[in-house]
Amino acid sequence: MSTQDRLIESTQALLWERGYVGTSPKAIQQRSGVGQGSMYHHFTGKPDLAAAALRRSAEQMRNVAEADLAAPGTAYDRIAAYLHRDRDVLRGCRIGRMAQDPDVVADPLLRAPVEETFDWLRGRIAGLIADGQADGEFAPGLDPADTAAAVVAVVQGGYVLARAADSVEPFDRAVRGALGLLAAHRTA
Repeated sequence: MSTQDRLIESTQALLWERGYVGTSPKAIQQRSGVGQGSMYHHFTGKPDLAAAALRRSAEQMRNVAEADLAAPGTAYDRIAAYLHRDRDVLRGCRIGRMAQDPDVVADPLLRAPVEETFDWLRGRIAGLIADGQADGEFAPGLDPADTAAAVVAVVQGGYVLARAADSVEPFDRAVRGALGLLAAHRTA
């Protein structure tokens, strides 16, 4: 693994664990095994490195989600696969956790990968729902954009509820509820 990749990967992990403020350059260097000179050779500073780490986390999240959302099956089956995918619920979402970090949301460079990822995810799920409507799977009155926003909110809110309860049950319950609501709009 290249020095740059070690720095990015270490920063990804630290951002997820500690947030932006808790991720110091020293912690990044210790985790990655890279010296200060090498770090500043590849990145202009902590914000630049954090932005690269957030972009990589966002890309990885999109790739994992796309694997479920592009799988064979009905629109409902693909959304269900995304919701039921194996995840570390109690750790939360790498990207969603950053939306709760005041330093990330205050900085347009750091916020951009977070915002773009959620925009992409809502759009991708809305497209599946619209395809399902075109195929006669979902009722025409179901609003694809609103429903996609609700599905994404269920996942992100499910993480929060699970962490608060120190149990995956609230997440699982939220997923079952979302799928039940989506199933109520199936016509096929």
